[in-house]
Amino acid sequence: MASHTAAGPLAGRGTGPDRTPGPGPAGGVPPGAALRRTAVFAALYLAATLAGRMTLIEGTTLSLVWPAAGVSVLWFLAQRHARTRWPDVAAFAVCTLAANVWTGASPALAACFAAANLAQVGAFLILFGRLSPESWAAEGLGELVRVRQLWRLLQAAAGATLCGAAVVSAGLWLIGAQVSWLGTSVWIARNIVSIVLIGGVGLRLAALFRVHPLRPGPGSAWSAARDALRTAPRWRKAEYAALVLASATAYVVAFGLNHGLPLAFPLLVVTVWAGLRFNTTFVVLHDLLVGATAILFTLYGHGPFATIGSPPVRAFVAQAFVAMVAVVGLALALGRDERDALLRQLAAAEESASAQAGLLATIVDAMHDGLVVIDSAGRFLMRNRAAADLLDDLGPPSAPAPGTAGVDVGHFGLFHPDGTPMDEAELPYRHALAGREIRAVDLLVRNRAMPEGRMFSVSATRLPTEAGGEAAVVVVFHDVTAERRDRDELAAFAGVVAHDLRNPLSAVDGWIDVLDETVEAVPGGAPDMAVESIARIRHASARMRNLINDLLTHSVSRAAALSPVPVDLGETVREVIATRGGDDAAAGRERRPRPRLHVGDLPRVQADPVLLRQLLDNLIGNATKYVAPGAVPEITVTAGPAEEEGWVRVEVADRGIGIPPGQHEAVFENFHRAHHIAGYTGSGLGLAICKRIVERHGGTIGARDNPGGGTRFHFTLPAAP
Repeated sequence: MASHTAAGPLAGRGTGPDRTPGPGPAGGVPPGAALRRTAVFAALYLAATLAGRMTLIEGTTLSLVWPAAGVSVLWFLAQRHARTRWPDVAAFAVCTLAANVWTGASPALAACFAAANLAQVGAFLILFGRLSPESWAAEGLGELVRVRQLWRLLQAAAGATLCGAAVVSAGLWLIGAQVSWLGTSVWIARNIVSIVLIGGVGLRLAALFRVHPLRPGPGSAWSAARDALRTAPRWRKAEYAALVLASATAYVVAFGLNHGLPLAFPLLVVTVWAGLRFNTTFVVLHDLLVGATAILFTLYGHGPFATIGSPPVRAFVAQAFVAMVAVVGLALALGRDERDALLRQLAAAEESASAQAGLLATIVDAMHDGLVVIDSAGRFLMRNRAAADLLDDLGPPSAPAPGTAGVDVGHFGLFHPDGTPMDEAELPYRHALAGREIRAVDLLVRNRAMPEGRMFSVSATRLPTEAGGEAAVVVVFHDVTAERRDRDELAAFAGVVAHDLRNPLSAVDGWIDVLDETVEAVPGGAPDMAVESIARIRHASARMRNLINDLLTHSVSRAAALSPVPVDLGETVREVIATRGGDDAAAGRERRPRPRLHVGDLPRVQADPVLLRQLLDNLIGNATKYVAPGAVPEITVTAGPAEEEGWVRVEVADRGIGIPPGQHEAVFENFHRAHHIAGYTGSGLGLAICKRIVERHGGTIGARDNPGGGTRFHFTLPAAP
């Protein structure tokens, strides 16, 4: 209904700020339903206007009460999603003019009142939409379920009535009528009370009727009220009856008996009782009834307010009393509702947290890996069943319990994998406390209870803590003694196999040299077929040697112990380049074009030096090998921060023949050769070895085309602390 565009609050279509479209096609109420609603509210507004005009203050043109203000805001709130609002604006103006002229106001005065009421309702819609967007966006008329929404309603009502008072004062001045500050104050007070009280009743009842329709039948408001009354305990019914009786008695005594005592404001006791104990919709209806009772008694000259000599002052004080009753009752009831809702949410959250904690405890206890939480003082704050069993096996029967000092190097006998003693500062949880994440670090345990020693794989991560909270680390470990034994045996076997296979190859290479020399010594030259056969045998022997070396490297990259230390990446790249140049010269490949190398500013990384060297050697070797015949290899090595904090992204770019489309991921698989028919030798294990090395460090590796030709390989490694 109220549009916040420059065209004004009542013009055109609009949904206001941060609000959703209403029901009906194209985001509006269907025209037929909108017109029916306009007719209903116009009748209600006309009746409210006539009722207000019947309470004119003697000697003025102001009414003591103005229920039309509350009805008007409900009218335009209900129509805020209508496709067009001109019928509502026209009906509103006509009803205001007709009622005022009919009850004795001059046409000019009636026009002033119509303009003021239009300005008032427009200002209210703008302010209410801005101050309480969640209520504006709700279905129907809106919602009034929080104390904050009550204050927003009160603020919007105050701002709107000030706007209306300014317009009516200006209109009265223009037509030559007298403008009174006291009369303006009465206008503001009565309209604020009307909007808050009647608007509050409308918002609460509209929300109730959305859940329980007004029409008779199952689920209706009447059946819901009947069911609630039937199921309520007797003491609750008695309390309702007591409140009604006490309210009637108190107001009759205060306003109906001529005792001359100022007993009006002590009547707030029944309002407080209602606000603290009863349903909010009932409270707002109670406030409306008792407020109307006070106004009617005052209007007919009864009660403490009727003794005030000045009619405008009498009206202002009466309206202030009704406003206090409405605000106090609603604030208490809504505050109680919010408290109850928060308590229900808290209970549900506690129940959910308890269930989650129980599930987490079950999962942790079901783990086969040991899990402990250690604080900065080395105390075990928590441990699962597997950790308790492992800790009991590692030391005397009096293994540390949760909450006690537990990480004692001497107690457990902790060593590096090579057998050197481990200092307390070198413990994985100490590194984790310093902010470094530890992943799958081997740790040797050897003590009196376990003289033969056992190997454990340990991971440690610092737990997030609030500011000022005590730091703690979660440590996960499991026994890998058998795995490491098998790995060592496999590595030894691979070494033996490689050594035993290299010996026959060395003999083959030697006899090839002898055969080559013999063929060269044949008078008249050896047949071409013999020379070609010798070359093929030599080539096959070289391929066999490379395959054995790659298989051994692949086995080591998978099973070798990972010993990450801070490594200068730039220095390692330069060493690899220098070594490859020496190897090429020793192998007789010095005639190849020397590659052009561009090495950027490379940082330090946390990696295993041997495996990192193998990784870079494979990538740089590929960049020098996979180039077009006669082309000069060009290699660029750069690095920078990765997207994940604490990681480094390294790129090795070349200007070679590139990777065929669709094979950028397949090249990292075992024995995959992207250029096997192009005359380039290789086992297809080089990039698989690179992937294995990077993944063992916890990083990722990939490849993409290099703009301008070639390939860009990228991988991530942990940054050195």
